[in-house]
Amino acid sequence: MSKVYVFDHPLIQHKLTYIRSKETGTKEFRELVDEVAALMAYEITRDLPLQEVEVETPLAKCKSYLLAGKKIGLVPILRAGLGMVDGILKLIPAAKVGHIGLYRDPDTLEPVEYYVKLPSDIEERDFIVIDPMLATGGSAVAAIHSLKKRGASNIKLMCLIAAPEGIERMQKEHPDVDIYVASVDEKLNEKGYIIPGLGDAGDRLFGTK
Repeated sequence: MSKVYVFDHPLIQHKLTYIRSKETGTKEFRELVDEVAALMAYEITRDLPLQEVEVETPLAKCKSYLLAGKKIGLVPILRAGLGMVDGILKLIPAAKVGHIGLYRDPDTLEPVEYYVKLPSDIEERDFIVIDPMLATGGSAVAAIHSLKKRGASNIKLMCLIAAPEGIERMQKEHPDVDIYVASVDEKLNEKGYIIPGLGDAGDRLFGTK
């Protein structure tokens, strides 16, 4: 069974409050999502392997550490996942970015895939799938299926907010994929939106309705 990590860092929780607020405009919303994504990236990369190296400071030689060449791939689920990419790239600038485009059928609430573009060395990378909301779980499940059938094996899922229903579906269909979130909310409403949530992340990021 996959694990669920809820980041309770004060800075993440503080910024998440403003992200939730309906009074927060598009520009500030976008900046806050970017900042929280960077803070979450700091936590999600905690287990990256290191290698010991020797470095010469202005005063002496010493042993120090560099990342051990682990290749990272970021895969935002279009379109809302795009809002979190730049924040993560600030910490991991060498990561390659793929894209998976999905939209949710308004009647069935199931995802429909319309675009996939991934790094060519997919088997060699650890992937972080990115979507602000884990609601029904349909989009995340479909995106991870898409990655796996193309050769990815080490995958994590990063979201701002998750509903219990989405977590349950993810753990059932992808028990090998750990989930990293800033909050687990109460439930889904009849339209498949997270309550209390933050509204439609894509619309709030890009100023659409």
